[in-house]
Amino acid sequence: MSVELETAEGMDESEKKSSRAPARENHTKMADLSELLKEGTKEAHDRAENTQFVKDFLKGNIRKELFKLATAALYFTYSALEEEMDHNKDHPAFAPLYFPMELHRKEALIKDMLYFFGKDWEKQVQCSEATRKYVERIHYVGQKEPELLVAHAYTRYMGDLSGGQVLKKVAQRALKLPSTGEGTQFYLFENVNNAQQFKQFYRARMNALDLNLKTKEKIVEEANKAFEYNMQIFNELDQAGSLLAKETVEDGLPMHNGKGDVQKCPYYVAKQDKGALEGRSCPFRTALSVLSKPSLQFILATSVALAAGLLAWYYI
Repeated sequence: MSVELETAEGMDESEKKSSRAPARENHTKMADLSELLKEGTKEAHDRAENTQFVKDFLKGNIRKELFKLATAALYFTYSALEEEMDHNKDHPAFAPLYFPMELHRKEALIKDMLYFFGKDWEKQVQCSEATRKYVERIHYVGQKEPELLVAHAYTRYMGDLSGGQVLKKVAQRALKLPSTGEGTQFYLFENVNNAQQFKQFYRARMNALDLNLKTKEKIVEEANKAFEYNMQIFNELDQAGSLLAKETVEDGLPMHNGKGDVQKCPYYVAKQDKGALEGRSCPFRTALSVLSKPSLQFILATSVALAAGLLAWYYI
């Protein structure tokens, strides 16, 4: 202790300032909004990345019909987010993060909707209950607490620029979508030349916002709420699974037992050489029954869409 005192007393003023610099730098870093968001949402992120949806999507286990409906769910989400961002483009707590040319996704999603659904796509799509609640939250934030839009913009767009590019390749490969980008315009940022550099620039802008610590903490809390809204989609899926099981029994849908015409059962074709069929029923009839029920289509689609967003957050 005496050595420490003598050393400190022997320093001139410039040396003392220099010794305190690393401590100040570390404190400033931890007070940066981007760092607070990263640390403050870690637990929610860990839960999200271990959902079955995330794992399945990354493996390419997604049907084209579900991907189409997932695109519709994204359309509703980004329409709400970008509407509120436009309304608050001059708000001091958000204006530095307003980059419509570089980031906005609504127009790209409209192109994807046209590709998947045709010219009358607006008559074919609707918002699921869980998505509606999230959309309402975005509108509330934009109208009542616009500084909290930062949480939604950051988690969405930074994720789209990161893991979203991985998901694009997975979708193109799994669904045999054109390599020229039809159906995946959502993932194409034509006005961002270098995604990594832009993300760094965006974080720097965000960290430079004139916000007190209390407001930053509220933004972190809002980001966690966004994760909770995502989790509600998965709860909705669980309910859909229960409903599907009930309707399957009531409708008396026959299940393939793996011993029929192989040309009519892709499950049998894939597994017949692996000895994996015994005691299992074919899942394809069940999947087809799901896709034929509008009440379940949007629940599943929205779940896939938001799971994609959660996975994208993992790659930030």
